[in-house]
Amino acid sequence: MIGGAPHFSSDELMAVTFDPASPWPARLRLLNLKPWFYLAPALGLLFIWVYGPLGYALWLSFHEWNMLPFLQPRAVGLLNYERLVTLPQTGQALRNTAFYLLGLLPLTVALPVFIAILTQDLQGRWRNLYRALIFLPLIIAPVVAAAVWRWLLDPQFGLVNAVIGAFGLEPVRFLNDPNFALWSIVWITGWKLMGFSTLIVSAALSSINPSLIEAARIDCASEWEVTRHIRLPLLSPTIFLLVLLTIMVGAQWTFTYIHVLTQGGPLDSSTNIYYLLWQFGFGSLAAGWASAAGMILFVGFGVVGLALIWIMNRVTFHDN
Repeated sequence: MIGGAPHFSSDELMAVTFDPASPWPARLRLLNLKPWFYLAPALGLLFIWVYGPLGYALWLSFHEWNMLPFLQPRAVGLLNYERLVTLPQTGQALRNTAFYLLGLLPLTVALPVFIAILTQDLQGRWRNLYRALIFLPLIIAPVVAAAVWRWLLDPQFGLVNAVIGAFGLEPVRFLNDPNFALWSIVWITGWKLMGFSTLIVSAALSSINPSLIEAARIDCASEWEVTRHIRLPLLSPTIFLLVLLTIMVGAQWTFTYIHVLTQGGPLDSSTNIYYLLWQFGFGSLAAGWASAAGMILFVGFGVVGLALIWIMNRVTFHDN
């Protein structure tokens, strides 16, 4: 008893059961607020940096504002969304975004799975060397990587065109030709992320119970049969995770290379929805349009993400 008020230890507070008819002091004992005090900083930052800006973007998507501080946003209702739907650039950007995502899947999922399985039995220094080489592109700054590829793909002085010219072929304008710009951005982005995906798959392969593979080999199973019936099913959660990551953030990964190498051109052939959003917000200072595009992205990719998670929970195989 301190100052006439009862004092309870933390163990006593945890032991109290909920009783709606209990008096107010007893109910206070039920509310063990300690976990919420620990979560409060993280929840506060989550609200400040995620949900707060998201709510503000939703509000701004129904307004027109050129981001000048002395002008107030003007409510326009659904006009920003209507303009985005009818804008020809939006359709082109959405098609390019879908192309980027589908083009990245072989480079961030299929090829890393193949490389990881093929090199799984490497030992010693060769294994470390392979992992270092495959992971090296990821640690290079995206702007630096873009500058290097700009030189490699230069139609006059680039190494790639020098090799092409050695076979008597005409130089290819990889970044200036609408027929090649899209493919070039896909390749550069996939090259950058291939090592990350390969290491994830290699880690998943290392976690497979080796007794399963040994039992299959004792039963005279070939390497292809071991891969098909043991490795790939047990890798299905990892494969779906890579598919989910590629689809959800693949278009964002291409932004730096589009901005540095092509600026969305030529003739909008390499732009995507994220670069279009950036042009609205920071190119033309149309904050309402940019916010509306961001909300469309948020809802669209949210639905796609939920669908992928639903599929993942039903088709993946786990070794219990």
